[in-house]
Amino acid sequence: MNFLEAQRLVSTFQGGEPLAFLFALSGTAEPFALYVRAAAARRGRAADVRFLPFNTLAQALRRDADPTVTEVFLLMPWDFAPEADWRSGVPESVDQETLEARAAETASLLARRAQACLLYLPAPLPPLFPDPSRGAAFARSLESLALGLGARLLPADAFALGGYLSSGCPVGGTWIGRVAEAVVDAAAAPRAEPKKVLVTDLDNVLWSGLIAEEGPEGIAGEPSGRGYRHFVYQSLLRRLRREGTVLAAVSRNDPDVVVAPFRSGRLLLREDDFVAIIASYHAKSAQIGELAQRLNLSLDSFVFVDDNPVEVAEVSLALPGVRCVTFPHHDDELVAFLDELASLFPHRVITAEDRERTDMYRRRLDGMIANDLQGADLTRFLQDLKMTLTIHDRSRGDRTRAVQLINKTNQFNLNGRRVTDEEVCAILDGGGRLLSATLADRTGSHGEVLACLVTADNTITSFVMSCRVFQRRVEYAFVSWLAAQPNPPAGLEWASTPRNTPFQQFLHEVAGPLNGAGFVPLDVTSVVDRHARDVGLFALRQA
Repeated sequence: MNFLEAQRLVSTFQGGEPLAFLFALSGTAEPFALYVRAAAARRGRAADVRFLPFNTLAQALRRDADPTVTEVFLLMPWDFAPEADWRSGVPESVDQETLEARAAETASLLARRAQACLLYLPAPLPPLFPDPSRGAAFARSLESLALGLGARLLPADAFALGGYLSSGCPVGGTWIGRVAEAVVDAAAAPRAEPKKVLVTDLDNVLWSGLIAEEGPEGIAGEPSGRGYRHFVYQSLLRRLRREGTVLAAVSRNDPDVVVAPFRSGRLLLREDDFVAIIASYHAKSAQIGELAQRLNLSLDSFVFVDDNPVEVAEVSLALPGVRCVTFPHHDDELVAFLDELASLFPHRVITAEDRERTDMYRRRLDGMIANDLQGADLTRFLQDLKMTLTIHDRSRGDRTRAVQLINKTNQFNLNGRRVTDEEVCAILDGGGRLLSATLADRTGSHGEVLACLVTADNTITSFVMSCRVFQRRVEYAFVSWLAAQPNPPAGLEWASTPRNTPFQQFLHEVAGPLNGAGFVPLDVTSVVDRHARDVGLFALRQA
């Protein structure tokens, strides 16, 4: 935007919603007056801008901010380190520690003005140090301070030394219009409130691995190998917690299982770093909703992190106010993920109240139990996944993975019985069947996720599924397919274990109320009719 265009915009503007703000910079702001009004007019706003007098920014920062006034600060390097101001000439000598202390003090003053909008122009510094490399490093440190305060970085080319020395305006004539646009954008942007609560999943998020299947020794959350990504994530949560963010965890597990890693001392985070660790097999959205109600916080102050796209979709659909962020599956996605997460919890000033917030909120949750409300209907989302369920007959050929699944799976397990390959072989030689299923969707293959062992008298004696595919309705589609086969199962050999609540819930749904352990008959006609919709979620194939 040049001078003539700015004049035209202002002269033809018919008026609009007022945009009132204070604009401050170290230098004269008069050249910006026309351009700021023009930039606002272009957005349909009537700029009501007040400028700080020349060279009074430092004094303004030491006064309390007026919460009713929107402030926009255009910061230069010498706002952090006055010795770097070109208009003062090159200092005879400088003490770097003093420079850094003054810069930190200014940053602290700016941090207290939580509603201020900050722009930073990384103008070149005069030669402050005998060694030019020290000057370059100091310039980078000042830029980092500004970025750490959430400042928007402007191009260094916008600075014009000649104009600054002659008129006091640090921005070159050809750049004033563009900088004015950035100033108005900052003033007009809605102020996003920092989020308050971060709710995280545990398996394959806080640590690598499935705690119910692999145990505390089988998961990894240390700074090495497959645990490194999760260690870095933990370190960010630890910092956010210290700054006042409230941490909570929700997991499809049993309570005693998920607390073990926190009590082992192997993780950066401890159990008391969390306001609540909720382990259940009910919808995660229901748990987050209960947390919000008990803490008396709005849902738009919550962030939810999970690696499972189905869980993310369920919470997004049920609680649209919650910000959902997917935990990355690859290390090269980690930087963007951590940056996004940190940006949702900006803390310019950290108070004693911030540090004690988790303990304060924990008292509100005394006696809280998992909420068993139904979650969101995921039918549309699951359809969009384009899932393919492939059924394999493992009665002949390689059955290694299927037998491993039976002996490794704890949560979705019919009866918890472990079997040897010899026992499986005897059942198969006697006329039994061993079936498995692999799952793929538009994101890739999930591998072999289900195994089912059926005896010659059509009794399902082993039925397991990996918890990695919970909520995708794989188990319902499989049992419906099996019930529709020419030789359907008559029932299942059920037994309760300390860990197989998910299977109990499934069996209650497909076979009705359970009456202790033992044989549970299966009404195959009812199963086929009731779960035809689940079969329709998949492209079903037989290998």
